[in-house]
Amino acid sequence: MNRLQARAAARELLKIMPLVMRTVAAELRFSGELPAPAHFPLLMMLNEHPRTLSELANLRGVSLPTMSNSIAALVQRGWVRRSGPVKDRRIVVVEVTDVGRAALERVGRCAEGHLADVLAPLDAASHRRLQGGLGVLRRVFTAPPESAGRRRRMPAAGGESRGKRVEH
Repeated sequence: MNRLQARAAARELLKIMPLVMRTVAAELRFSGELPAPAHFPLLMMLNEHPRTLSELANLRGVSLPTMSNSIAALVQRGWVRRSGPVKDRRIVVVEVTDVGRAALERVGRCAEGHLADVLAPLDAASHRRLQGGLGVLRRVFTAPPESAGRRRRMPAAGGESRGKRVEH
């Protein structure tokens, strides 16, 4: 794929992702499972392994106060707990509880069922193309960050590079 094709594919992906997530979020709100749809990916991350607030904020691209509010809502529901400091007294680790894992399973089944209903009308050829495309996306996005992307210079205002390196 040349750079122009890659840009076109990236634009389409950026248009499609919010549509899919909007559909899933609407179903999750309707089911009453999550206080906010953004909590679903948080629970998935914490289900992988416990993380600090800073790690979670960085992974989600939000501020620490925003992440702290999200975690407080999940703690209130009993879905996560803050554990004691590991090495540094100021660092608190957040981990999913058994109740949170059960909620994640219910929400996952709900979202999966809803998406299955949306995709069910596809004909066999469209289904095969979709599965192929999803396989490509899975391979691209499960690659380690070092090999999946490269560092690029971001142009400064006026189109000049200021030498800052930003990872994409």
